Amino acid sequence: MAVRRATGLLDSQDDLAEGLGYTLKRRLLGRPLINEQLTEQRLSNPVALGVLAPDGISSSAYGTEEILIELFKGGLAITAFWLILPLTGVVLFVMALVVLSYREVVMVYTRAGGSYVVARENFGPRVAQVAAVALLIDYVVTVAVQISAGTAAVASAWTPLNNPLRITVVSIAIVLVMCYGNLRGIREAGRAFAVPTYLFSAVAILMIVVGLAREAFGDLPRYPWPVPGQYGYGHGHSYSGLIAFGMVFVLLRAFANGGSSLTGIEAVSNAVSAFRPPEGRNARKVLVAEGLILGSLVAGISWLAHVTHAAPYESGVPTVIAQEAKIVFGSSAFGHFMFIFVQAATALILYTGGNTSFNGFPFLASFVAEDAFLPRWLTKRGHRLVFSNGIVVLTILSCTLMAVVGANVNRLVPFYAIGVFTAFTLAGFGMAKYHHRMKEPGWRHKLVINFSAGVTSLVVVLIFVLVKFTEGAWLVVIVFAIGVPALIRLNREYKEEAGVLARIGSRPKPPEPPTYARRTVFVFVDEFDLAAVAALRYARSLRPTTLRAVHFVIDSAVADTLRQDWVRANTGIVLDFVDCADRRLARCAAELVSAEADLPGVGVTAVLPRRTYSSLLGRLLHDRTADRMAAAVSRIPHAAATIVPFDVRNRLQVIHDRRAAADGDGETQRDQALKAAAAAQAAPAPSPDGQGAADDAAAMAGPPTPVSPAAPRPTGRPRRRGSGRWDRSPSRAGPRSRAGSTRSRSVRWNTTTCSPPR
Repeated sequence: MAVRRATGLLDSQDDLAEGLGYTLKRRLLGRPLINEQLTEQRLSNPVALGVLAPDGISSSAYGTEEILIELFKGGLAITAFWLILPLTGVVLFVMALVVLSYREVVMVYTRAGGSYVVARENFGPRVAQVAAVALLIDYVVTVAVQISAGTAAVASAWTPLNNPLRITVVSIAIVLVMCYGNLRGIREAGRAFAVPTYLFSAVAILMIVVGLAREAFGDLPRYPWPVPGQYGYGHGHSYSGLIAFGMVFVLLRAFANGGSSLTGIEAVSNAVSAFRPPEGRNARKVLVAEGLILGSLVAGISWLAHVTHAAPYESGVPTVIAQEAKIVFGSSAFGHFMFIFVQAATALILYTGGNTSFNGFPFLASFVAEDAFLPRWLTKRGHRLVFSNGIVVLTILSCTLMAVVGANVNRLVPFYAIGVFTAFTLAGFGMAKYHHRMKEPGWRHKLVINFSAGVTSLVVVLIFVLVKFTEGAWLVVIVFAIGVPALIRLNREYKEEAGVLARIGSRPKPPEPPTYARRTVFVFVDEFDLAAVAALRYARSLRPTTLRAVHFVIDSAVADTLRQDWVRANTGIVLDFVDCADRRLARCAAELVSAEADLPGVGVTAVLPRRTYSSLLGRLLHDRTADRMAAAVSRIPHAAATIVPFDVRNRLQVIHDRRAAADGDGETQRDQALKAAAAAQAAPAPSPDGQGAADDAAAMAGPPTPVSPAAPRPTGRPRRRGSGRWDRSPSRAGPRSRAGSTRSRSVRWNTTTCSPPR
C-alpha cells in the first residue's frame, strides 16, 4: 500500500481558506503538531518521583486539617488536639496497606491504567467500569480540591484574597489557565514539574524539624484556642464529648476526612510505562519513596498541630499548615520570609497536583473509550497531540463543581475519597484474585497483603458513604448507580453497531455485490436553482436506467412556479409532481422509493440537494428535512440515499470575486480606450457593466462545480417544515395541486397522493 505524504499541509494556507474556528485555534494553541512528534519520555526515578508524586504528597497539606474539622464539629473541644495523633496513626496504617498493595500492582501490570486495568483483567470489562467511574470522579474532584487548597494557601499569606467568593473565582480562573496550558501541550514528563515536589517536601520537613527542636528546648509557643472564626468557638473547653453517644460516629467522620491524605498514591500505577526499564521495579521504588515522604509529612504536621493548637477556620483561611509555619519560624524578618516561602511552596505543589489530573483523566478516558465504554471522540488527539476533548470535559466538570459547592476543601471532601478508595478496593481484590490464579512464588503472603488492602479500603468506602452521605456523598453514590450502567449500555450499543458494520474481511465468505437489472434514480427537487442543477448533474453521472425528478407538492403556487422554471430550462428530465397532503415529506419520499424498490430486479437511489450555509446561522434558520428524508429512504431494502451538498456561502464568495475581477478588467479596458482616444481621437471605452452582468448570469445559469457525494457533510442546509420549499422561508399555503395532464415534454403531474395510514 502506497502512502503519500501531504507536503506543506501545515504551513501553506494559500490553496484552501481555513475557517474562523481553526484560525482562532491556531492563534491560541500554536502550530499543529504532526504524529511523528508524539514521543514518550522515559523517566528516571528522581524525576518520576517529582512528576508523579505531587498529587499524593500535596494532600498532606490539608489531611490533618480535615481530621481536626470533624473533631471540633463533633464537640470534642480541646480533646481534638490529643485525638489527632491516634487518628493519624490509623490513617498511616491504611496508607501502608495501600502502598504495599500497589507494589504488587506495578510489578504485574506495567502498562498505563492502574486500577482500571487490574479490574478489567481479573473481573472483566463490566466490573472494570466501576473502577473507571471511581477514577474519573477522583480526577474531577482532585482538580477542585487541590486548586481550592492551593488558593487557600495563597490567601493565608495574602489577606486581600481572604474572601470565599474571591477564592472561588480565582480557583476557577486557575483551572481555566491550566486547561489552556494543557491544550497547548504541556508535558508533565519534565524536570520543571518535579521542582514543586522536592521544594515543598524540603521546606515542610524543615518546618517540622525546627518545630520539634523548639519543642525540645521548650521554646515553641501555643496558639490560644478557640478564637472567633475557628471551628469549636462557642462550645467551651469541655470533655463531655468523650462520653457522648456519638463519639464513635465523630471519630469515623474524622477518619473519613483523614482518608483524603491517601489520594494520589495510585498515580504511579497509572504511569508505569513511563519508567525506565525495568519498569515495575523502578515504579515500586518510587511508590515506596512517595509513601515514606507522605507518611512523614502527615505525621509531622499532625504532631505540630497537637503541640501548637493550630486549629482550622470555618472559612478555610488561614490554613493549619500556615499557622504552624508562622508559629514555628517566628515573627522576625527571617521568620516572615520563611512563612511566605512555605505558603508559596504549598500553593505550588497543590497547583501541580491539580494539574496531574489533566494528564490522568484524558488518558484514562481514552483507555475506557478504546474499550468502547465511553464515546470514541475521547480517543482522538487534538491540535497539539493531547486528548483535547478529555481536557475540556475535565475542565467543565471541575469548574462546575467549584461553582456549585464553592472552593472550600472541607465542602469538597465528601465527594473525594469514595472514588479513590473504590479504586483501591478493586485493585486489592483484583491482585488477590491474580495471585490465587497464578500461584507464583510467594503468592500466599502477597494474597494476604492485597486482600487485606481490599477489605480495608472497602470498609473506608462504607464508612465514608455512611458518615458523609448527607453532606454530598449521596451525589457520588447516584453517579455510580447511573454511570456504571450507562457505560455498559454504551458498550452494548457500540457492539450492536459493530455487528451491523462488520468488516468484510472478518466474514468467511465476502458477500457478493448486489446486481440489479434496472437502476432508478430519483432526484428530489424543491425548486430549480444551482443546488438542484448540481444534484441533477450527479444523478446523470450514475448512468441510471431511469432518471426522474420529483417534487412533493405542499403549496400549489410553489409547484406552478417550479413547473414554469423547469419548462423554461428544458433539462430533458421528466419532473413528477407528487401530492403530499399531510406535509410529511420523509414518509412521502419513503413510500415513493419503496414502491419502486419492491419491483423485482430494481435498485433505487434517491439524490437530495442540500444547501449549506454558515454553521451557526444555518442551524438557526433552516431545519434538516434533507437528512430526515435520506434517513427514511436508507432504511428501505434495495434503496440508497445520497445528499449532494451545495455551499451557498462559498458560491456567493465566488460570484463576488468574479464580479470584482470583471470590474477590474473593465477599468483596464477603459484606461486603454482613453489612451487610444487621446492619441487617435477614437471613441470612448465601453462600460464594464455588460461584462459584469454577463459574468453574473453565467454564474447563476451555468452548471456548478460537481460535488462528490462520497463524503457528504453531516450537517448543512436544512429544509423548512410546512413548505414545499425545503430550504426557503415558508410561503402562504395554497390549495393542494390537483392531478392533471402533462403540461410539457419534461413536466408530468403525478396522481400519487401520500397520506397518513388509517
